[in-house]
Amino acid sequence: VQLQASGGGLVQVGDSLRLSCTSSGQNFNWYHMGWFRQAPGKEREFVAYISGTGQVKHYRDSVKERFAISRDNAKTTVYLQMNNLKPEDAAVYYCAADFSRGVYIARYYSSSEYRYWGQGTQVTVSS
Repeated sequence: VQLQASGGGLVQVGDSLRLSCTSSGQNFNWYHMGWFRQAPGKEREFVAYISGTGQVKHYRDSVKERFAISRDNAKTTVYLQMNNLKPEDAAVYYCAADFSRGVYIARYYSSSEYRYWGQGTQVTVSS
């Protein structure tokens, strides 16, 4: 499975961005997907999770009202819609995936639950 993330860029506070992550693998709906981010000098942190069917979603608290994760299994793509961006959202954003085939991933927030990672896309928020 290869993941290709895109959509990052330089925006101003309050703007929106939509990140995309396209998978090259088959049976995309068998994979749970996540978005993580890492700011300079900080640990990588969980941002959002979506189950293979798209029915289960989780977010870190600081983005819950502003970000939305979704997926289009026919296009083997997962999205992260980011609204009302804040300076603290600036980071390199990574998409990640692993095989679950319907099994609920309790530790969806842990990077250890994802074997496949995209290359990252930079999000810069200017004030």
